[in-house]
Parts: sequence; structure tokens; C-alpha cells
Amino acid sequence: MRKEQYNFPLDDFISEGDFKKIKEFSKDKETPFLIIDLAKVEKMYDKLVKNMPFVKIYYAIKANPTDEIITALKNKGSNFDAATIYEINQLIRLGVQPERISYGNTIKKEKDIAYAYEKGIRLFVTDSESDMKKIARNAPGSRVFFRLLTESDGADWPLSRKFGAHPDIIYELILEAHDLGLDPYGLSFHVGSQQRDIGQWDNAISKCKYIFEAVAEQGIKLKMINLGGGFPAKYISPANELETYAHEILRFIEEDFGEDHPEIIIEPGRSLVADAGVIVTEVVMISKKAKLNQYRWVYLDIGKFGGLIETLDESIKYPIYSEKKGYEEEVILAGPTCDSMDILYEDHKYAFPKSLKEGDRLFIFTTGAYTQSYSSVAFNGFPPLKAYLLK
Repeated sequence: MRKEQYNFPLDDFISEGDFKKIKEFSKDKETPFLIIDLAKVEKMYDKLVKNMPFVKIYYAIKANPTDEIITALKNKGSNFDAATIYEINQLIRLGVQPERISYGNTIKKEKDIAYAYEKGIRLFVTDSESDMKKIARNAPGSRVFFRLLTESDGADWPLSRKFGAHPDIIYELILEAHDLGLDPYGLSFHVGSQQRDIGQWDNAISKCKYIFEAVAEQGIKLKMINLGGGFPAKYISPANELETYAHEILRFIEEDFGEDHPEIIIEPGRSLVADAGVIVTEVVMISKKAKLNQYRWVYLDIGKFGGLIETLDESIKYPIYSEKKGYEEEVILAGPTCDSMDILYEDHKYAFPKSLKEGDRLFIFTTGAYTQSYSSVAFNGFPPLKAYLLK
């Protein structure tokens, strides 16, 4: 048994004043719901610009597609990474010019490429011959960047295997793109979301250098590297500060390309919006499976299907706070649905005061990214996760 009041210092994640504001704002609202502090999103964007002035930011809107977030970032000068025509339509509806949009999904229908081109988009990603030929047929003359297959060692949420191709294939695609009348513009990679090993960028940038030189021998000059995302948010497991990531990544770029390096793009999602979100949830039930079982089960009114899908394999470990005091005990946390996989944390134990009871509220921090946008439409009839902007 631990005697701490809670299993992490609250002020590591939120100030006392901001927490009081969250409580006051949420007291009359039906749980579960997400609260977004838009000012924190804007502050994080400014921090990225300050620490990485050498990059062009394309916000990955899949992390949190709230209209107000997109509008605020648009007004600050951000560009946007869209994965579908639906996201493209949202961006255009909100007044984002097509030249500020990248179609950043390697898996695209032919008609969707044509639609994006018709809307004025001229920047596309690819990682296969099939997709590239679709782009050539439906978006002639467009700039194309090619996604490299990279490992995601060190990432809480890996993104390897499904996306990207081996450098040998990318080399052939670049040469073919030129012959198809496309503009082979650059390379991209993603080292995995919530990447703690900064050295993964070094490995990927080195691959880019190799391909830049190889295609240059064939008369093709690439002009851009898209570093993807992967920058950290504040979960339970610590990560380096953004300043450290920025300093080291710039060092890797200059070691391979010198100070006169290619245009650099990043696609932050989690790092821009995660820390700005707090989910408020209610304890629905507390029970034990056997008299001598060491652990109580604590069931919340939010689970994997309500917005916490990144607890799959316990990958993302959110800071979860109770206001109760006293001796703590470790528990198993689960969601409310009738699916047996709706268990949030069983191996990694969270500790809460024994005084925790049904009807109490818990506050889940760092939930501004990949929560509402991941929640199911109506599994078991539960509505999608509601979201409010903090006033």
C-alpha cells in the first residue's frame, strides 16, 4: 500500500488555478466529456514555432478536428495535413486555402485524388506504384513526396509496417514519377507517435540523405523532407522536452545536409493538442471478482470505445486524478461496455484512495488528442464523446 494522496503530482499536468476552473466549468455537465483549453493549443503552436523555426508546420487534424482548433491554428499561420476528402472539405469550409493543405494519406481512392486536385490541392504523399499512377492520372503535375518505411522502436504508439516502403522501392518510384510528369518533391517518414527515442529521427534522416544523393545522380533534385510527427505530450512516462527534440533534430539535419538543408516539414498532432485536453468521467461501479483477490475493479463511464482506444495494449498511459485522500490501493480500470476487451489498464496498475466510491469523478489529463476523434458512433448505444471548449 502506498500512502501518497495520488499517484502523480497534480501540478506536473495542470496548475491549481486551471484545475479549479476545470472543476467549476464541468460541475453541471453529464459525464463523460472532454474539455479543450484552446489557449493551450495556441501556446503549444507558438512553442513549436519558437523552438523549430526551420520547419513548416502541417497540423495533423486527425488528432483533434474541432473547428475552433483548426480556425485558431489557421489564424496563426499553420498548414494542414489531411487524410481524407472529408478532412479536406472541413478545411476548405473553414477558409483554409488549398495551397496550405497536404493530402497526407498513402491510401487513396482514384476519385478522391481527382476531387482534391479539383479543389486546388497540389501536394500528395505516396508509397506505392499503384497510388502514384492514380495521382499521375488525376492530379497531373502535382508535387509528390514519398514515404519511407521506418521502425518505430521507442514509440508508445508505433506506426511502422502499414505505411511507407523500403528505400530501394522509393528510389524506383521517384524515377518513375518524373517520367509520369509528376514533380518528385521530397521524402517523408514517421518515427511513431509519442516517440521517446530521439535517435530514430537520426536514422530516418540518414536514409533520406542516401536517397537524395542516389536520385541526384539521375538528374532529379529533391527539395523537401517531411519529418512527420512523434513529438511528445505529457503522459505518465516522462519524455524529453520539446527543446531537446528540436535541438537534436536540427543537429541531425545539419550533419547530413549542412546548413543549406532542404525545406523541412513537420506534421504534429498529439504534441499540439494532447496537453490541452481533460476528460471528466464518473465511477460507475467498484467490485471484486473473488474474496481473496488483491485488486478491486473500477468501472468508468468511458472506455476504449468512448475515446480511450489508445489504451489498447496499455500503450498510452494517461495521468488519472482523483480528489479523494487517504491510503491508496492499486486497481484494475475498465470501461462501461459489454465488450470484454473494454479494459483500460490491468497489467499497469493505477493507485487510488480506498475512499474512492461509485459516483465520484475522475479527471484524465493529456486527452486532447485521439480521443473524441476515435470514439465510436453508438457502440452499445453510447453516444460519441462530447467535447467543450473551456470558457
